[in-house]
Amino acid sequence: VQLQASGGGLVQAGGFLRLSCAVSKTLAGITQMGWYRQAPGNQRELVASVANGGEAIYADAVKGRSTISRDNAENTVYLQMNSLKPEDTAVYYCNVRRRNWLGAESNYWGPGTQVTVSS
Repeated sequence: VQLQASGGGLVQAGGFLRLSCAVSKTLAGITQMGWYRQAPGNQRELVASVANGGEAIYADAVKGRSTISRDNAENTVYLQMNSLKPEDTAVYYCNVRRRNWLGAESNYWGPGTQVTVSS
């Protein structure tokens, strides 16, 4: 299973970024796609996730500034982040959960993409 993330980079405070994560099209049974982030010295935390039905949840820190979306046909998840703040600086990880035909759940992580917001 391959998860390929892109869109990270250096941006000034108040700017925006759009992260993308493409998942192998051969991966069936996806139930949820999302983004986590980890800043130095901190634990990895949920940023946003979206379920198959389109139900999205957001961390309080990004609510109102971010939008998660997915293209089910392309197995791709996007995270649009606006009004970026220096505290958004972190490595962002794509996450995919799937359930196989036996009902067993698996969790997959992308390699991470660095987002740096300068003040």
